Amino acid sequence: MKGQLHLLPRPRELEFAPGVCVLDRAPEVAQRGARAVTVARARERVAGLRTRVALRIDPAQATGAEGFELAITPDGAEVSGRDARGLNWGVSALLQIARQRESQLPCLHMRDWPELAERGYMLDVSRDRVPTMATVAELVDLCESLRLNQLQLYTEHTFAYRDHAEVWRDASPFTPDEIRTIDGWCAARGIELVPNQNGFGHMERWLRHPRYAPLAELGEGAPGPGSTLAPTPEAVAFVRSLYAELLPSFSSHKVNIGCDEPFELGRGRSKERCEREGKGRVYLNYVSQLISGLQAEGRTVQLWGDIIGQHPELIPELPRERLVALAWGYEAPIDPAEIPRNIWDSLVALGVDVEAIRGFAVQARRYQRAGVPFTVCPGTSSWLSLVGRVPNALGNVSDAARAAREFGARGMLITDWGDLGHLQPPVVSLPGLCLGAALAWASESQGELDLFGAIDALVVRDATGTIGAALARLGELYLRTGIRALNSSPLAMALLRPFRRYEPTWGRTDRARLDAIVDEIDRTRAELARAAPQGFGGRIVARELSQAAALARHGAFRLMHACLHEGPPAELLRRELGQAIDEQRACWLARSREGGLRDSLGRLEHARAEYGA
Repeated sequence: MKGQLHLLPRPRELEFAPGVCVLDRAPEVAQRGARAVTVARARERVAGLRTRVALRIDPAQATGAEGFELAITPDGAEVSGRDARGLNWGVSALLQIARQRESQLPCLHMRDWPELAERGYMLDVSRDRVPTMATVAELVDLCESLRLNQLQLYTEHTFAYRDHAEVWRDASPFTPDEIRTIDGWCAARGIELVPNQNGFGHMERWLRHPRYAPLAELGEGAPGPGSTLAPTPEAVAFVRSLYAELLPSFSSHKVNIGCDEPFELGRGRSKERCEREGKGRVYLNYVSQLISGLQAEGRTVQLWGDIIGQHPELIPELPRERLVALAWGYEAPIDPAEIPRNIWDSLVALGVDVEAIRGFAVQARRYQRAGVPFTVCPGTSSWLSLVGRVPNALGNVSDAARAAREFGARGMLITDWGDLGHLQPPVVSLPGLCLGAALAWASESQGELDLFGAIDALVVRDATGTIGAALARLGELYLRTGIRALNSSPLAMALLRPFRRYEPTWGRTDRARLDAIVDEIDRTRAELARAAPQGFGGRIVARELSQAAALARHGAFRLMHACLHEGPPAELLRRELGQAIDEQRACWLARSREGGLRDSLGRLEHARAEYGA
């Protein structure tokens, strides 16, 4: 683009014109064709731009819903939106340009519109890390800049339910008033805050308490209550009571009920029923009871598709009206022949939809054939990685975008999980999130996107270009270990598994590889000292990325001990990890609430204790 102008997403149509718009006059905002209330956010955002800006809503504009046109001339700028959202997205594009041109804007004409109607970001706020309200505000602004129109905060136990304080007491949960505040922030920006409360699997934070244990699939005699509700009327009533309290805090009429990965289904109280009727049928009957009640209230229900997707004969029985299946997968497409048989068999035993490993087309085709609306859900690949798995993230979201276009998905929901303590900082999620947002907007326009340059220029706003380059380098270190793993990086798993007993999934490493990784981390951390980020948290971005790299470095040392039976002495490891724990605590508290911190750091403290006193 002209003069290295970064735009995220890249527009469908852009023509530069001769001349510039000099920013040297008093700000002036004019509006035509709309009531003030519909352009309030757009007016607020351009109020400081030192030129004339005209804002207009034109329902007859040929771009379609959420589309816009942006014209910059020597006399100022004009943004025309098909609707209020389109107007705000056009302002986002204008501000991205202005952020890179302090004194003058290039004259140009831009015309743009979205490919997918629903473009969302889902952040896990239940695996220990609950963001502060200031951090949520930054995320909402980022979603606005990326033209995302949906945000979800994935919840298991981190909403302050009135009569369930024992579950959330130490978690620093979101209160109803906080959710209403976030909902207002989102609504003003054209973003829908969609409630997200799991209602089947991943309920371990509830079931560990005696009061809720009778709802568990695993009953007496089991080593613990597990994480899965039994598919009983009592469980249905319980989950419905949670939704009855949660949903009034949201203005959205959508709800994500989760219901993914009910790992113990058929192993306890429902064993005989699953053997008699089939596990898929038992699952369908349970979720249908949740769905029907919510649909009766006029709500559109979103449902993770990993279980029903393994029973394609049952997909047509889903109650299709106001239902969206969420097709998720977090690996770039893999040929199953590359996966060792023992690994494949263990995935099958866990109930993983192994066919989806081939890519999103497998799942998308199932829903298209059944006539069930669906959304593709790739991931940021940040969890269980410490510093990211960037090539996997980019391959994963690119595959999702292709399947969405080919099979007619309703939208894309980019997921950002926090398994095993959410040790990775928010900045590590940016490559997958930003590319996913761009591809969801207009996949064919992103071929020349300089992703990491755009992250530096538009998101973290680091004029030194250090953060983007560090994300790219650190995010591919997992590949350089020589060890392959699904849904995780060996550098993270060596830190989270018992010392000297981490067993690689497949592949092997050697000392030269691991020494090179440590050297790369040391160089990158030294370079991060000169970074000057001003956005997405400011200076903390460089500090938290350096801290994540320090943990990955420690993971490399533990890989040496586990795979090669050599490495730095335990005394040195103990001292270095102690310093890293202190820094992890400081970085965490700069962006996240204290609740959950003890549990998250407990994993690192356990690793430290393995080195002895």
